[in-house]
Amino acid sequence: MNNRTSPKALQIIKASEGYKLKAYLCPAGIPTIGYGHTKTVTLTDVKRGKTITQSEAERLLSVDLAELEEGVAKLVKVPISDDQYGALVAFAFNLGLSALSTSTLLKRINSKASMAEIGKAWVQWDKARVNGVLKPLRGLTIRRQVEFDLFHSR
Repeated sequence: MNNRTSPKALQIIKASEGYKLKAYLCPAGIPTIGYGHTKTVTLTDVKRGKTITQSEAERLLSVDLAELEEGVAKLVKVPISDDQYGALVAFAFNLGLSALSTSTLLKRINSKASMAEIGKAWVQWDKARVNGVLKPLRGLTIRRQVEFDLFHSR
């Protein structure tokens, strides 16, 4: 598969993740910085008020995207458009490749299920653990719909 994350998908990722040059805890309590970067950020970074530059935020985003693009390319077994690929990269950016790899969503895509069935499987991923309880979050509900809309647009 030779897909690329489309500009529309990159726009969704940036808008959904937000942009903060100072380390913070996301609504699920995960240390985060830049455009939703979590891999190298610690709770200590949040407590100390770690900051990065704009160019570092862009670099971290590129590193994160490269890993996710490779993972999505390996997981999807059917031909898809760049916008569909990008929508899946945006999904994985938020939830991780592990969640995508075991999801009913991926199974439906790979089995060429109807768009309605794919949409149903997509939008159910609107919950996060908040204080130990799985709750729908408005921001995630909106994000999942926007991602699916892009996937559906082909």
